[in-house]
Amino acid sequence: MSVEQALDYIKSHSEGVLQSDLWKALKIDSRKCSRIVAKLLQDNLITREQESVNGIRTYRLFHVEKSCGRRFEPLLAVDFFEPCAGCIDECAPEHCAKLSEWIFSIVLGAEGEAARDKMYKEKYKEKYPET
Repeated sequence: MSVEQALDYIKSHSEGVLQSDLWKALKIDSRKCSRIVAKLLQDNLITREQESVNGIRTYRLFHVEKSCGRRFEPLLAVDFFEPCAGCIDECAPEHCAKLSEWIFSIVLGAEGEAARDKMYKEKYKEKYPET
């Protein structure tokens, strides 16, 4: 049983997974499960909350969503999306290149980056047709 398989199982349960149920579901022993959970905790891929089930202490494991990274920090205010918070570009959100890039990356992923690049190239050609 790999760490990736355990993480995939935890990700598939948005309400969290009891550690005592995880090792049973993955058909591994509790010791191996504890080592896998320790690795996931160390890598900040999951969090856990102590819980008692039928008088037995266990942990509920939750997947940690990755942040959008430093590239989009100007668009966040206290980890909440706030268009152009902290941005020094003084533009309207409707015409903000950074905001558009962020939206493309969320909605379309890698395809969004290609679409964004194409859009910027077309805009650039409209403004500067001689290049």
